[in-house]
Amino acid sequence: MALDREQCSKARLARDARFDGKFFIAVLSTGIYCRPTCHARTSKESNVRYYETAAAATHAGFRPCMRCRPECSPGAAAWAGTQNTVVRALRLIGESGLQDGGVERLCGRLGVGSRHLRRLFLRHLGATPKAVAQTRRLQFAKKLIDETQLPMSELAMAAGFGCVRRFHAAIARGYGRTPTQLRRLARRAEGSDETSSAWTIGLPITGDGCSIF
Repeated sequence: MALDREQCSKARLARDARFDGKFFIAVLSTGIYCRPTCHARTSKESNVRYYETAAAATHAGFRPCMRCRPECSPGAAAWAGTQNTVVRALRLIGESGLQDGGVERLCGRLGVGSRHLRRLFLRHLGATPKAVAQTRRLQFAKKLIDETQLPMSELAMAAGFGCVRRFHAAIARGYGRTPTQLRRLARRAEGSDETSSAWTIGLPITGDGCSIF
């Protein structure tokens, strides 16, 4: 909300519970910030500052009140929970890539419903859990294609695709090329880098791109 000092002042003086979690009160003389409902002795208006979030008050150099515990204000716990849920979900996706039971099993491990988890992911990451898992899997596969000599069949399994057909389809959809074409491009890029390096240090280059020592 856009803070109105007069409104905040009235809410503070009345200890209006309707504003709990909507803003925080920082007291200049003590260096502490509180919730509007805090029962500590009321300070003079000239001695307080108002902040929209606890994070803003902390950033300004104030400490949270030990009496009213700003971290427990309405919305604070929900936000922390949201952050924690998304972080935990990402860690689990990174570990198994949703291979063990899919989204429903992931939700079970997190203790949240699938619709709620989907909303959290869309809000904070702009994509669903399934889309995030697929993107991570695709990126890992691309890294293996570029940086290893693994046969495509082994690479598909290592990246968690389950079968080569699904792997090829995902790569083609994601990159517009086959896995073999991607590997060829990666090797070509490596060759170009090596050639550029050779020219940089003054080594003569033969027609086949090899330096002559």
